[in-house]
Amino acid sequence: MIRTQNIVRIFYTGEVAKTALSNININIKKGEYVSLTGPSGCGKTTLLSILGLIDKQTSGELFFLDINISKKKEHQRAKLRRGNIGYVFKDAFLLDELTVFENIELPLFYMRYKRKERINIIEDALLKHKMIHLRNKYPVQLNEEQQQMTAILRATVTNPSLLLADEPTGRLDSKERDNILKTFSTLNEEGMTIILATHSPYISDQTPRTIRMFDGHVVTDNNITL
Repeated sequence: MIRTQNIVRIFYTGEVAKTALSNININIKKGEYVSLTGPSGCGKTTLLSILGLIDKQTSGELFFLDINISKKKEHQRAKLRRGNIGYVFKDAFLLDELTVFENIELPLFYMRYKRKERINIIEDALLKHKMIHLRNKYPVQLNEEQQQMTAILRATVTNPSLLLADEPTGRLDSKERDNILKTFSTLNEEGMTIILATHSPYISDQTPRTIRMFDGHVVTDNNITL
């Protein structure tokens, strides 16, 4: 599914260089559910951005769906992202002027689905996740768990090959957190590959595989195939 070879990411501020990632080598297979964990500033978000084709590594190679991404131009990267990668963040980033239905619908516009197809896909997702009663609500009318569930449906409505989640439960209480984690587990059981970044040992313990990071390095990986 996705593989890195000696990924390095360096950020420059004037003449000052900061190495955010050092020689990252990971191989994540289709259908895996993996947590990236470690303290704040260890490189989790930077690595997630590179794996999601949002940021570019300074050196090293990245392979996604057996394609070497390293030398692809931005329009080629965007084409690969579209429909193949979904993103969920700590904040839901919903558009306040759009309803739940309309927020979820946004990615489908780029996939050229017809209106009737979009309606069927979204309503099926809302019914499945018991959110059909929120169809016409606006973000301001939702609690934080409902907002995050809307963001998850928006990220997965195209049935992407890969779902990336960066501290997706950071704003939730323990009950809401567990509900969101249950949703991720269900999506994974249905075949979706998930990479979840978290600093929480509780959350990382919920995933079959955990990659631990520290100061830009992978320090442990409990993948038994290593």
